[in-house]
Amino acid sequence: MQINILNKQNSVVNNYLAELRSIEVQKDSMRFRRNIERIGSIMAYEVSKQLEYKQNDITTPLGVAHVNQPADNIVVGSIMRAGLPMHNGVLDTFDHAENCFISAYRKYTSKESFEIHLEYVATPNLDGKVLIINDPMLATGKSLAMTIEALRRYGKPKHTHVMCVIGSQEGVDFLTKSLEGFDATLWIAAVDEKLDAHKYIVPGLGDAGDLAFGEKM
Repeated sequence: MQINILNKQNSVVNNYLAELRSIEVQKDSMRFRRNIERIGSIMAYEVSKQLEYKQNDITTPLGVAHVNQPADNIVVGSIMRAGLPMHNGVLDTFDHAENCFISAYRKYTSKESFEIHLEYVATPNLDGKVLIINDPMLATGKSLAMTIEALRRYGKPKHTHVMCVIGSQEGVDFLTKSLEGFDATLWIAAVDEKLDAHKYIVPGLGDAGDLAFGEKM
């Protein structure tokens, strides 16, 4: 699996990351969602450089322009609910894409132990398409690995792009091992060094779903 870490180079992504992490700025849930959207749009632009293209003739008022346009069929998939803002950012770039939604969550058996439960999948056929899966936080990597495995029942993608905002090194390593043999690329804005006892990323940013949409019961 190819891994692209955006904050290894200086770019405006670092501004969005700083605001997402800031305990003061992230209190503004609308701005929090918007920063995730913007990172999603930037990653989608980077993915667009790796697509297959076809030259089309476009008629203008004064003649014909030859334009290279993406030839791949794209499916944008998101793990709910935290993935929804990123989904919007990617879909803003690939506005002709099909959509896929997955419900995956942690079911705690104790304060520090949990299992990943996947309850709901809504997706088109994935055969031969470019699949983009969004999940802002790559903590253990188990929910993403389980999601990609579940989606195999719906066809074999031409290539799978995984997009995350912040991950742990443990999560990146687990996902890399899980996707061995897959045609897959990971796009991630930052990789943090560790997980805490509850498997939250440190320093991370907290619970992305709660910060975007409010605390859950």
